[in-house]
Amino acid sequence: MATQKPQRSPEEIEDIILRKIFLVTLTENPGVTASDQRVVYLEMTAAEMLSEGKSLRLSRDLMERVLIDRLSGDFPNVEPPFEYLVGCYRRAHEESKKISNMKDKTVRAEMESVTREAKKLSVSYCRIHLGNPDLFNSGNSVNTNSSNWSSSHSPLLPLIISEVSTGVIDGFGGIEGGSRVQCPPGFLEEFFRDSDFDSLDPILKGLYEDLRGSVLKVSALGNFQQPLRALLFLVSFPAGAKSLVTHRWWIPKEIYMNGRAIEMTSILGPFFHVSALPDHTIFKSQPDVGQQCFSEASSRRPADLLSSFTTIRTVMNNLYDGVGKLLMSLLKNSETRENVLEFLAEVINKNSSRAHIQVDPLSCASSGMFVNLSAVMLQLCEPFLDANLSKRDKIDPKYVFCSNRLDMKELTALHATSEEVARWIDKDNPLKTDGSRQRVDGEDRLLQSHEATTSGSSASGLALHNMKPLSSREQKTKYHFICECFFMTARVLNLGLLKAFSDYKHVVQDISRFEDTLSTLKAMEGQAPGRQLQQEISQLEKEIELNNQEKFCYEAQIFRDEALIQRALSFYRLMIIWLVDLVGGFKMPLPSTCLMEFACMPEHFVEDAMELLIYGARIPKALDGVPLDDFLNFIIMFMASPNYIKNPYLRAKMVEVLNCWMPRGSNSSAMSTLFEGHQLALEYLVRNLLKLYVDIEFTGSHTQFYDKFNIRHNIAELLEYLWQVPSHCNAWRQIAKEEEKGVYLNFLNFLINDSIYLLDESLNKILELKEIEAQMLNTAEWERRPAQERQERTRLFHSQENIVKFLASLSSSRTNTNLHN
Repeated sequence: MATQKPQRSPEEIEDIILRKIFLVTLTENPGVTASDQRVVYLEMTAAEMLSEGKSLRLSRDLMERVLIDRLSGDFPNVEPPFEYLVGCYRRAHEESKKISNMKDKTVRAEMESVTREAKKLSVSYCRIHLGNPDLFNSGNSVNTNSSNWSSSHSPLLPLIISEVSTGVIDGFGGIEGGSRVQCPPGFLEEFFRDSDFDSLDPILKGLYEDLRGSVLKVSALGNFQQPLRALLFLVSFPAGAKSLVTHRWWIPKEIYMNGRAIEMTSILGPFFHVSALPDHTIFKSQPDVGQQCFSEASSRRPADLLSSFTTIRTVMNNLYDGVGKLLMSLLKNSETRENVLEFLAEVINKNSSRAHIQVDPLSCASSGMFVNLSAVMLQLCEPFLDANLSKRDKIDPKYVFCSNRLDMKELTALHATSEEVARWIDKDNPLKTDGSRQRVDGEDRLLQSHEATTSGSSASGLALHNMKPLSSREQKTKYHFICECFFMTARVLNLGLLKAFSDYKHVVQDISRFEDTLSTLKAMEGQAPGRQLQQEISQLEKEIELNNQEKFCYEAQIFRDEALIQRALSFYRLMIIWLVDLVGGFKMPLPSTCLMEFACMPEHFVEDAMELLIYGARIPKALDGVPLDDFLNFIIMFMASPNYIKNPYLRAKMVEVLNCWMPRGSNSSAMSTLFEGHQLALEYLVRNLLKLYVDIEFTGSHTQFYDKFNIRHNIAELLEYLWQVPSHCNAWRQIAKEEEKGVYLNFLNFLINDSIYLLDESLNKILELKEIEAQMLNTAEWERRPAQERQERTRLFHSQENIVKFLASLSSSRTNTNLHN
């Protein structure tokens, strides 16, 4: 009969468990230390215990003493302190799983308490060690860290990367390239949650600096997703959120700080910099998206290009979602909300010069950052972009000149001058802002439902120049988060998404110009080959290749992302409906006097909406499902209203939008309904087009004589289409009768004068072309001319040829319009 195994006492079980957890022994046993070289014999501790009359057993009372002796002792070939402490936590976790199988409930409860205390102690000393790295001796330790992170990073970082790469928190998609270091379950939660802020703050700030550095100059094809997940994980803890917004690099404050410096030095800046869009060589990110995805695009299969477009769109949406969740998390926290708004305002204000035609890449943040910020701000706006726009009453127009958050004093207003605004403010003209200025009461509840609110700050900047300080009563005005988010998003879109449209347009124009020049040079090469000519051709081909790569990068991140365009259209639908509310709603005719609330709004609010509609019309499916009726109403109301929108070029841009919407091909049925079944269009569209045709004669610009031809060309095309629509044709005839000696007579005079001028110019240019063509056909005489002269004359020929085609097109539209009159 087998002998029954003797039952161990609770004290013996506790001793065994603690020895396994802390890898120490109090009795000299060469067999134990030889079988596991990590086990350390604490000889001095054992001697002290014997002198105190204590048995050489480990217990919870001795845990901390033993741990300190193990960390402070000089032992050969042991793990570094941090790895050892994490290992203690892991072993305690494993022991707790074994303990759960014990049958004796009393012993099980005692041992579970022991392992919990061991884990708590391990975490506590991890914090102490990270806060004071030189406190414990690690001179003879062996670094077993197999992480691919630099040794200069916090040792916590590989554990966090491991945690966020194993599905512990929701991923944002993308490729998992996780660290081989495994984090013990529950370790990080206990580390960050159960401690005072002062002890965690320096550790967290170091982690944020590490994460910032890990994505610096990383492109859309680089590994930004793990650091982003790690950042989101850290701010999920109250201490982590507070530490982030109190970091000295949250909003860098140095005197030399500009937009680019904020992008590169702030904690969030490098995350926003991750992009597929081109940037200045100094700040270029790697891997090079253009080179990897779009080099020699003309020779690639369409399926390969489509795959590249899809990849870039997917990873960029991962970035938008991740950063959006991060900002929303901080906005929901009442302690960090104001810091987020200050950060956004600082980024906007420091990059206001991005709105200029020429942007200094050394002082302004990249297009990539601002396109990313545009996408994130649109996500923050989603809760109040519902179909009915039911929360637009929260948007207070006085924010433009009463809030000191955003600096709008340099912006051009729709109609008012700076002096007019100053007089209006001085009168303390009351505005109907009930419900627009909200106290902080109830904001947390709104934020929890993704309608974040904030207490905005006071007032210094006005919409235009030379504004006087407001009263102390006005300086205490607080604005609803919806109001703050609305105006911040409008500014970001102007400096970001809409500016990127302009940059893209310039790239496309450069490509077209280079290709025309290349065609000319190749034609010249056939007539007079030379080394210099070959070098010019080679250089041009390289330029075209680089520009094509940039073009495809813009298309991949922006124009292939229909969801991004549609979110922007939803925002500008809110914009135009809110602006119309300021003048009493969609009603015609407009009041004879423009209300100051409308007149003071920044001009770019309307211009950006029109630009987006123009580009949206050129992107397949971008306008699908977008309600265009409100935009059409707005255009009809204001395109012939100089008392409301002073800039004639902005009103002309509205006609360009309508021109893009004219029924053509596959969109004919939907757009026909828009033009032919719209009541306001039937009553006012032809009338206002005729009025604008006359008004555009004088724009106030030194180029007004030439500008008017392009604008009138768009109007003429639109009128030609409307003449074919019976309802609009009848309206036209009625206007001709009513305005026979007024606007309509002026319209006919300008139409005839334009037609005569354009035909005359076309004929003169044709004569010049014939003269050059005759010179080129006389081969013998042509060959005797110097090579440089032949090149110049050939360039002139192609240039004049393009001008003749353009003038003929303009003249044709006028002639057709004349026929309808």
